[in-house]
Amino acid sequence: QVQLVESGGGLGQPGGSLRLSCAVSGNFFRINDMGWYRQAPGKQRELVAVITNGGTTNYADSVKGRFTISRDNAKNTVYLQMNSLKPEDTAVYYCNSNIRDPLLIARTYWGQGTQVTVSS
Repeated sequence: QVQLVESGGGLGQPGGSLRLSCAVSGNFFRINDMGWYRQAPGKQRELVAVITNGGTTNYADSVKGRFTISRDNAKNTVYLQMNSLKPEDTAVYYCNSNIRDPLLIARTYWGQGTQVTVSS
């Protein structure tokens, strides 16, 4: 059973920083893409950032230059460094990963979500 466990959410101040982590555990063959999505109240879930197994990254326009996604393949962990926070960054942030199981079948997994609130 594969699990994605997030940590690092909480309250941040406008202009401040927060760092999210998401660790993958369980029985799998390989982790492919890893990413972060967010969902604000009354809005649809949206992609924030994604990183491939090879390290190629892609960001939503709204976070470019402020957020940085990275991964540690040895620790099966993906990070989201969030700088210059804005109130509109307030949302539940979800970790997402495409993972190939021991039978080489690829599935998409989600974390449980972590609340990020940006407020003074």
